[in-house]
Amino acid sequence: MRPQITRDRFDAVLFDLDGVLTATARLHAAAWKRMFDEYLAARAAGRGEPFEPFEIATDYKLHVDGKLRYDGVQSFLRSRGIDLPWGDPDDPPERETVCGLGNRKNELISELLETEGVDVYEESVAWVRQVRARGLAIAVVSASKNCERVLDVAGIADLFEIRIDGIVAAQLGLPGKPAPDTFLEGARRLGVDPQRAVVVEDAVSGVQAGRAGGFGLVIGVDRHGDPEALHGGGADVVVADLGELLDEEDAVDQA
Repeated sequence: MRPQITRDRFDAVLFDLDGVLTATARLHAAAWKRMFDEYLAARAAGRGEPFEPFEIATDYKLHVDGKLRYDGVQSFLRSRGIDLPWGDPDDPPERETVCGLGNRKNELISELLETEGVDVYEESVAWVRQVRARGLAIAVVSASKNCERVLDVAGIADLFEIRIDGIVAAQLGLPGKPAPDTFLEGARRLGVDPQRAVVVEDAVSGVQAGRAGGFGLVIGVDRHGDPEALHGGGADVVVADLGELLDEEDAVDQA
């Protein structure tokens, strides 16, 4: 059944960005793979061990997707039995620390954003506009420290009243998803009760965060052909694209 996201039921909707509204997940995955493969290949050569590459289909989804950058680095490394010092956020990208590797990944995604730009899911963005027109408050909650730049490049920054991203999380010391803290901070800044707010996410860690935060409705966006994983993580409703929620009358009014 299609959920009714109306002002009498909810006060706000909090959106993840990558994979929900923008199609930058491919760029992020490519940057993660290049960074980890460079590191793993050099480490294997230095130890005389076989090189086992980073796999987007499994490693990205299980250890990186939806998490704060440094948390994703540490999670993947631990899955390979590699324990590096955390380091410092100011570490240069060539330093062999969690932060150093994370900063190398950030260099790579910045290059890709510059050269390839950002695609948006047009019908999903149309649904954001519908929700705004109904009087609900709108926030974006992303683990990415590139969130502001992606919004600007995509031309949708004006849709959001509040932005909670990787920079804000670091400033406030908020743990990343699946902890609910970033979504709860978004709700707090909007001045809404989480039970009167909707979370929209494409990552399992994101729907887990929405459920853990006690939000009134958690919508999963299935970009990977695995709706069961999102349902299992706590999504109340799973759609392939937010365009499935568009109200035709509203769409005509906005045209």
